[in-house]
Amino acid sequence: MRIATYNINGINSRLETLLAWLDDTQPDIVCLQELKAPQAKFPERQLQAAGYGSVWHGQSRWNGVAILSRDSEPVLTRRGLPRDPDPSQSRYIEAAVNGVLVGCLYAPNGNPAPGPKWDYKLAWLKQFTVHAKQLLALDVPVILAGDYNIIPTEQDVYNPDRWQGDALFLPQVRKAYASLLKQGWCDAIETIHPDESAYTFWDYLRQAWERNAGLRLDHLLLSPALAARLNDAGVDRDMRAQPKASDHAPAWVDLDIG
Repeated sequence: MRIATYNINGINSRLETLLAWLDDTQPDIVCLQELKAPQAKFPERQLQAAGYGSVWHGQSRWNGVAILSRDSEPVLTRRGLPRDPDPSQSRYIEAAVNGVLVGCLYAPNGNPAPGPKWDYKLAWLKQFTVHAKQLLALDVPVILAGDYNIIPTEQDVYNPDRWQGDALFLPQVRKAYASLLKQGWCDAIETIHPDESAYTFWDYLRQAWERNAGLRLDHLLLSPALAARLNDAGVDRDMRAQPKASDHAPAWVDLDIG
């Protein structure tokens, strides 16, 4: 089973690119973020024609998350993070897919810090951490995949000094991410590539892609039941080089599930 996460940065404007990637790689489950589409404008019909059932949580102009399932229909279990500090923002969706509980998230950016956006990010991460612990207590296979908007370590950023004051890299959010791992979640990409900088994001500015000035913001966290089945993980870097590409590339995990 291949599960992927992809910040598409506008699903309707990049639908052709998304459909081509789905046809080429055929992931079994896909978590999408930054749909930038209201609920009624999600391209359900086109994805169904491509062989993917879907559930989504849309929002006009900003945010938005979705879960796709190849040759099946995801069973929605939750739309929205429990006790979200601002439930008007579409940042979390959860569904059961072929025996796996899938949580798809788009965490707040938090910039500028300090400020209201930073406060919201910390509050959101606090509630997400609580929910993650509750999911672990279910003792079922769970994956939490998405754009966490957190750079976990210095290895995950091209120039750590440049990002010291950024909300993606401040100690509080790195501590929040570390606390998830302490709960028992497995960072799939870090586990498979412990000594590599597996970037998933390159800004549109300052020729970041051409310079490989990247960040690792997109993570796939596995519950112990899934971590035991981890076979491989990686990033489809070439997607960032496509015409009119998202500033993120898909990250994925392969699991040995019979």
